[in-house]
Amino acid sequence: MNAGGVPGAASSHVLIVGAGIVGASAAYFLRQAGCAVTVLDASTPAAGASGASDGLVSVGSKKPGFLMNIARNARDLYVELTADGLLAGLFQQRPTFLFARNEDEAALMALHGQDLASAGVRVESLTGPEFVRCIPGASPGIVGALAVPEDGHALGYQIVDRMLKRSGAQVVRQAAVRRLSVQQGRVTGVETDAGTFSGDAVLIAAGLGSTALAGLGEILVPRKGQIIITDRAADGVPAFAGPLMSAAYLAAKRNVDASRRHPVSLVIDPLNTGQLLIGGTREEGLGDRETTVQHVSTILREALDAYPPLERRRVIRTFSGVRTASVDGLPIVGWHPAVDGLAIATGFEGDGICLGPLMGKLAAEIVLGLPGSLDIAALAPGRFTTGEGR
Repeated sequence: MNAGGVPGAASSHVLIVGAGIVGASAAYFLRQAGCAVTVLDASTPAAGASGASDGLVSVGSKKPGFLMNIARNARDLYVELTADGLLAGLFQQRPTFLFARNEDEAALMALHGQDLASAGVRVESLTGPEFVRCIPGASPGIVGALAVPEDGHALGYQIVDRMLKRSGAQVVRQAAVRRLSVQQGRVTGVETDAGTFSGDAVLIAAGLGSTALAGLGEILVPRKGQIIITDRAADGVPAFAGPLMSAAYLAAKRNVDASRRHPVSLVIDPLNTGQLLIGGTREEGLGDRETTVQHVSTILREALDAYPPLERRRVIRTFSGVRTASVDGLPIVGWHPAVDGLAIATGFEGDGICLGPLMGKLAAEIVLGLPGSLDIAALAPGRFTTGEGR
């Protein structure tokens, strides 16, 4: 049965549907355990949300409770994998700055700081003037800030590329999976645009593409995010020490209704190239990749208000990505409740870059039938009523 993993797991052939950061990470850890792995992608690796993200490996931005705690473990794994050499040169530790523009936002930020401290996360409180000293050019109208010194940054497409190359897994591009092959209640393979593939287990990590395959019905929903890229102030020099997040970003994470009322949640991210990445929106139910004048202009107005030196930059590109969210706000990771040998890892929304390597590792442990290194029972697909996933 599913709870025991696949028969002869260490010598099994596992099919992974989806070559984003979670699927690529799972491929690496399964190959480390001795499995043969074939990664099937509908397009090309990191073509989805993993390639259209802000790269934040941030505990500071997470919703209190399970997600904040699991993000702390995910960030620690980035540090470990970087020290081991696997992610050397790709992950950079740097602070996250959460700022408040008025007293209401300051109260929310103070509450969030307490939640972070309770989760064992180191935080530093800054007055408005102290924040301006940390971020030269920041608006003097900012009344206070929190710094989360041990957060970090990684570009999703680079992590995907490194994981797949180091794994040695077979990667099949342009191989959209059309259906699962199921015999006597157990998955035996998949049928794709590139042919039929057989395997001892299947891991679906395909974002919104997981919906029909896993029988998730209306449990997964798209959330579009629009992003702006500026020109460079100086080559190879980030504008300041770490990303700036408004308290409105925290409100959106802590309260979905707040996000629906005001879909813009400001983040200004200083890239190592000298550019600024500015986002973003959380537009529930939208799966297109268009950017809009309304939201781009709102993002820029809020960004200019918080960081006036932005007026000297030019916008060189706007783009959007589509995150996959679950209806209860938690990822979906675990065995399918009705089909043996079928595992699922999806629904990470905007937390996929931060959680990706850890969730890939945990998904690999599930497929291998190993005791989980972390308790993620709360993420089990069985918490929803699903179909047969065929």
